Amino acid sequence: MSRLLALLVSLLLSAAPAMAQQISRAPAVAQSGPQRTVRIEAELVPMSQWVAPGSTAIVAVRQTIEPGWHTYWRNPGDSGGPTTLNWTLPARVAAGEIVWPTPERQRLQDLMNYGYSGEVFLPVPIEVPGDARPGSILPLTVSVLFLVCSDEMCVPDELMLRLDLPVRQGAAPLDARFGAAIQTVVETAPRPAGIAARVVLEGGTLRLSATGGPLSELQPGRAWFFPFESGLIDHSAPQPGERGPDGVTLNLAAGGQLVAQGLTGPVGGILVTDDGAWEIAATPGPALPGAGGGALDLSEEPVGGGSSLWPGFLQTALFALLGGLILNLMPCVFPILAMKAAALAAGAHAPAEARRDGLAFLAGVVATFLLLAGILLALRAGGQAVGWGFQLQSPGVVAALALLMVAVGLNLSGVFHVGAGLQAAGSGPLSRLPGGIGAFFTGVLAVVVAAPCTAPFMAFALGAALLMPWPMALVVFLMLGLGLALPYLIVSLSPRLLARLPRPGPWMDRLKGLLAFPMYGAGFWLVWVFARQAGEEALGVLFLAILFLGLGLWLAGINQSRRAQGGTAVISAVTATLSVVAAIGLTGVAVIQARAEGGDIAPSSGPLASQPWSEQAVAAAQAEGRPVLVNFTADWCVTCKINERTSLSSPRVAAALTASNAVYLVGDWTRRDDAITRELERRRRSGVPLYLLYAPGSPEPRILPQLLTEGVVIEALETARP
Repeated sequence: MSRLLALLVSLLLSAAPAMAQQISRAPAVAQSGPQRTVRIEAELVPMSQWVAPGSTAIVAVRQTIEPGWHTYWRNPGDSGGPTTLNWTLPARVAAGEIVWPTPERQRLQDLMNYGYSGEVFLPVPIEVPGDARPGSILPLTVSVLFLVCSDEMCVPDELMLRLDLPVRQGAAPLDARFGAAIQTVVETAPRPAGIAARVVLEGGTLRLSATGGPLSELQPGRAWFFPFESGLIDHSAPQPGERGPDGVTLNLAAGGQLVAQGLTGPVGGILVTDDGAWEIAATPGPALPGAGGGALDLSEEPVGGGSSLWPGFLQTALFALLGGLILNLMPCVFPILAMKAAALAAGAHAPAEARRDGLAFLAGVVATFLLLAGILLALRAGGQAVGWGFQLQSPGVVAALALLMVAVGLNLSGVFHVGAGLQAAGSGPLSRLPGGIGAFFTGVLAVVVAAPCTAPFMAFALGAALLMPWPMALVVFLMLGLGLALPYLIVSLSPRLLARLPRPGPWMDRLKGLLAFPMYGAGFWLVWVFARQAGEEALGVLFLAILFLGLGLWLAGINQSRRAQGGTAVISAVTATLSVVAAIGLTGVAVIQARAEGGDIAPSSGPLASQPWSEQAVAAAQAEGRPVLVNFTADWCVTCKINERTSLSSPRVAAALTASNAVYLVGDWTRRDDAITRELERRRRSGVPLYLLYAPGSPEPRILPQLLTEGVVIEALETARP
């Protein structure tokens, strides 16, 4: 029987490759001209119209960054990563290092980053061999990896850029499009300028003095230092300084690496002033004369900052705990409540076992929440547009869960059972897996099935968590799991509450049979979701897989009965194993068939007449002066379906839509849709449901509650009426 369970678990694991393939990105192909994502446009452009044999050409990666986003300098500061280039060049053509322009200081709450926004050129020298033939073309290809970040998230964008550079004799004029801009960057980029610099570590302060060169003629203004390496200074700390007749002195807060290892060598970076920026290499030693003593303070003006992350983090963690508690009342958790209730009843008068099961259930819930959170955060860090419930956007995962629900229902119905030792106790096959292992996997199943639901407070918590550093985000998911498991844990740890439950008896078998039906219902619902995602042919194959699964588990039950009577049951064991293997194989076929059909899903939004959501559809309706009601939904979202049946389908709501001349748009997230994911992120949500109401002339929508009522919808439409 343990082998059969292992096969069922492998069925869930086998869905992972299908999900990974569904969210993977296609490899980019190098093309001339601008290439773009939703965050950045990039192009490989020349400084000159052509290049001569044996010369050095300058080309540049031109970035046009969307407002609210930025990329990074060679040292990104407290977070982020630099832009990297991977060249593919003709023989004997060589690319040099990036000529980095002076970066901006970009504060994000307690962090300070160094990077770029708007239009940026990253020039690169290209060495052309002397035997390059005039009249030929040098194809230059580069794979550029940008880490593009906003105040809320970071996305690695990889673009393949190509430039065909003509080879001609003679000096080339500047390129008419961007030649002058690239030349300005090359001429103003920080470079050595004969500046002497010394640095000394005094306690927690790194004292930098610099004199000579252009600093001797420095005008009053600001000055600050950008190190080439991270960990040397506290990037976000002020840099107070003073001016002397020959230069400047800056007092820098030492970074963690410097405090731990001490000053072991030169400190390189750029010294930036209002008069210009220069590259310096400060060697360890006493302060240079003429670099201080003056009354003029050259410390930078305060950079606008944000508040600490901690208050928002604590509020988010509290909301996650409340959301987890309320999640126990949501309809998608009802099937698991059946298993929890049976487990409590079975161990009601064995306090030690109840405590063990309660802690094991908590461990299963928390471990699964953390695992899902880790996968979600890793996918988002890798540039994938995914949110809460992303696993149910994969037909493979939905099919595997459907079979698992059917198997659990058959177990509760007594077709087969897990843990023969329980029968020896005289209580019959209980409606739960045996011992702490069973309680742990019940917790795992609770989280997997709870994914389609979003409770009040939970949406805010998950949306905020995905914008936090990953350690804080994991704590938020941990609090969500604690909230989900807390009621069961409290009962299992309370002898007085356990004592109120009836003692085990024949009624438990009847209860067990009754509680099988919520599991069958969950299985049927998942089959319906699969049909919506995959189409009719894949659905037929999945039905056949369920049939073989039922046959295999029925034969497993016969095998258990024969062995309990002291007989042998080799044929039934082999046949049961083959049937379960066939079920797993047919499920794989159904998933492949689903991927092959892969058509669009007709929106399922209830009886109200609707149109598909898009940003253009919202803009068009607003241009006509009409209110817009947007419903972001998914077929696997139980909360969404309940709202649509109870609050978005009544004649009164339809009349209110007509009276307000509103447009009803539906964004269907049943399968992956990056545009919908980005819109959810804009509204600080990690999943569905999400309801937006745009009033005429208002660019920002009103966000309606996740648990709708007919009155809430009608009141919102009346308020938005022109």
